[in-house]
Amino acid sequence: MIRFFKDLNGKAVIVSTGVTLILLFFIFLGSRDLQNFDAALITYFFGTIFAVFGITYRYAVWLQRPPTWMYFKRGFQLFFKGRVLYYFFQVIKKSVVNIGLQKFIYPRSKYRWLAHFFIAFGCTMAFAITIPLTFGWIHFTLAPDTIEIYEAHFFGFKVFEFPLGGMVALLTFHALNWSSYLVIFGSLYFLRRRLTHPGLIATQTFERDLLPLILLIIISVTGLGLTYSYQFMEGLAFDFLAVTHAISVIIFLIWIPFGKFFHIIQRPAQIGAHIYREEGERLGMAICPHTGNEFDTQLHVNDLKIVTKELGFNFDKPDGTSHLDLSPEGKRSLLAKAHLQARLDSGKMFG
Repeated sequence: MIRFFKDLNGKAVIVSTGVTLILLFFIFLGSRDLQNFDAALITYFFGTIFAVFGITYRYAVWLQRPPTWMYFKRGFQLFFKGRVLYYFFQVIKKSVVNIGLQKFIYPRSKYRWLAHFFIAFGCTMAFAITIPLTFGWIHFTLAPDTIEIYEAHFFGFKVFEFPLGGMVALLTFHALNWSSYLVIFGSLYFLRRRLTHPGLIATQTFERDLLPLILLIIISVTGLGLTYSYQFMEGLAFDFLAVTHAISVIIFLIWIPFGKFFHIIQRPAQIGAHIYREEGERLGMAICPHTGNEFDTQLHVNDLKIVTKELGFNFDKPDGTSHLDLSPEGKRSLLAKAHLQARLDSGKMFG
């Protein structure tokens, strides 16, 4: 236990604790001093709080890595450097295309893209609904002097009202069911692929590749089961489904910071990498002194020199240049020449 606390990253602990405390403050504020907090969701509440702490901790540790921090820092510097309006729209565009529509998957396969989109959209919709409900930020009440009109409240303020039995009520109260269907369809596609594709079977692991899909399916199926139980089965097996659903959701929440699901949190940072690449190309490309060809942006090469020195590697040459100024082809060519010269100097071409 003492070793565990010694291994913790101090900066990340401070940041994650601060973020968690700020979140608790907004939970208290948004639920109107816990008046709108649903005690039946207390297990989901603690699972979500732990997930927030763990996600923030791992993200803070990830940002402290020199390469990650360089991308992160340069992304913000370039964003606010003269072309703010242009990159603002670029961020919106890339967020919609790459995060919202998941189009980065499309070149691999349209079916894989559709399945990935189902999972991403279904999970996003489920989080957007359950987290505000769990924190007491959203709640529904009957309108005064009526039993047919519901009012939706956000942070204690009335947002809109709608009649029971209408389309708005159907879409609102069954939104989690729609998201469950999407997640199930997407997860079953990938589960089938991972159980039948020889290449994936040879390289996958249960914990990293199969368990995430199984968890998503269990969460979705038990969530749908709760609806079917109280609507069509007179509450049959409702307690079992409720407990199974709660356990699977909590495992999912706790596992987000430590497993494959963490890439969901990392994905938005890819937008900064796109800005970094585009601005680097605009500023100019690096030319390999050996081949005379462009091979990367000069911005990236310069930052790579900084990062490698922070990591304890110095590739500077006596003449003031750097081995990092060479393209991969140039490095391979010079390495081959050095090997040849060494053999010539030794007088032995073989052996």
